[in-house]
Amino acid sequence: MSSLSVRLELAAIAECSDALSKGQILARAAEIAGDSYQLDSEHVQGRLTDREKLGSTGFGRGIAIPHAKLDKLAECVGIFFRLARPVDFDSHDGKPVDLIFVLLSPQMAGVIHLKALAEISRYLRDENMVAKLRGASGRDALFTLLTDRRQSKAA
Repeated sequence: MSSLSVRLELAAIAECSDALSKGQILARAAEIAGDSYQLDSEHVQGRLTDREKLGSTGFGRGIAIPHAKLDKLAECVGIFFRLARPVDFDSHDGKPVDLIFVLLSPQMAGVIHLKALAEISRYLRDENMVAKLRGASGRDALFTLLTDRRQSKAA
């Protein structure tokens, strides 16, 4: 993301047409973290699940920001989901979610983690941006919106 201190890979953006539960989303996020950022999937899933037990990261208006701090991570990284069918995420407003930005930060990130979380939250509070994310034509369009840059295409 250009204005955020979060690394986001194209492969870490998922469009899901199948119905998923909150637990399945966290499990899929862990798999993507393993594939895209070479993290231990089981550890990621455990940390995300532990964080959700403290209170839902669904903050309303169909949006959730699950997050966790991890050992062996050098920078903040993200995973983004757009769901075809909203799922219950125990959000504060009781509405199901269809946009999910997972934030993974280094264990000792402290202020950096909080700043990244605040930046993502502000980004996803922008009604215009949320409408664009919901209406984007596919993964490449989502990537462009989320990173504010176009994937360069080699000839």
